[in-house]
Amino acid sequence: MSFVNVYKGKKVLVTGHTGFKGSWLSIWLKELGADVYGYALPPYSDSDNFVTCKLSGEINHMEGDVRDSEKLKQYFKDVQPEFAFHLAAQPLVLLSYKDPADTFATNLMGVVNFFEAVRATPSVKAAVNVTTDKCYDNKEWVWGYRENDPMGGKDPYSASKGCSELITSSYLESFFYADGTCNIASGRAGNVVGGGDWALDRIIPDYFRALKDGVKLEIRNPYATRPWQHVLEPLSGYLTLAAELHLNGKTFSGGWNFGPEDMSNYSVKELIDQMLKLDSRGGYTIPENTVKLHEANLLKLDISKAVNFLKWRPVLDFEETVQFTLKGYLDDLNAGQDKLDSRIQQISAYTEKAKVKNIKWSIDENN
Repeated sequence: MSFVNVYKGKKVLVTGHTGFKGSWLSIWLKELGADVYGYALPPYSDSDNFVTCKLSGEINHMEGDVRDSEKLKQYFKDVQPEFAFHLAAQPLVLLSYKDPADTFATNLMGVVNFFEAVRATPSVKAAVNVTTDKCYDNKEWVWGYRENDPMGGKDPYSASKGCSELITSSYLESFFYADGTCNIASGRAGNVVGGGDWALDRIIPDYFRALKDGVKLEIRNPYATRPWQHVLEPLSGYLTLAAELHLNGKTFSGGWNFGPEDMSNYSVKELIDQMLKLDSRGGYTIPENTVKLHEANLLKLDISKAVNFLKWRPVLDFEETVQFTLKGYLDDLNAGQDKLDSRIQQISAYTEKAKVKNIKWSIDENN
């Protein structure tokens, strides 16, 4: 089922629209013809994707904290959206060690407040809570985690996202099970990369900061293996999922994994080495005897549920993922490049690749 025409003319509310994934989702929704309403904290810096793409003039922008239940609920009431995506979060593992209380407050009560706002707004027909692959109780198995595997997390961030999934499940079973109620689901994605992400303590932003400063990047965990994916990959999954929820109901409720193919997990070092094959200006070092906080070394997702039931699958292979990512950042570093135009061009290129590979969501259908 294609989502290409589903969002046209519809009101869509996105929490966390000033963040990396939220800003990309807002751009894509606008390109699909949606009337986009965002609710989020102010952007962190002037280099954030939301700022460089000048999205405050492109979509409906409301600054607010998802921990403020009444303000969020009032915004839902004022907008009366048909779709809602929850992306507002504290998204960083290392920051969660520095400020665990804020991480738990944002990532737990934020999702509670989101679903309370959905409950209070009958116009919402489909709502998706965006979480992460780190929601799983990671045993560092060689096989991918399935949607019915236990939630968990050793670090505060991962634990908060496991809790976010439990909250979603609780709301589904308690309040959104009956016919006529909103159809809700959660989307779990891997390590997402792409132009416009300048967050601290993330490998790709750190790499390009080092490149910009003319220094070599220090890699703290070179052999950690991750399900790397360009930001457009999970976004296509969330858009497909919400469209199915809206059109076909509660069959599509619950949790869904969106990640690369099973054999497409690569280490941090392999990721940077591939980047250097395409653009040799950077470099890295691997420091010895570094004291590290716990971060998972091996993490994989099983995406067979999304492939078989949503008819979703990844568009980009590993090399294409790195190519798209490199292009986005080089556009970021090019002062003369229109950043919004760069994002729109990448969405178009990604959609064309999906059509060539005959991926179902990319086919323009009358829905």
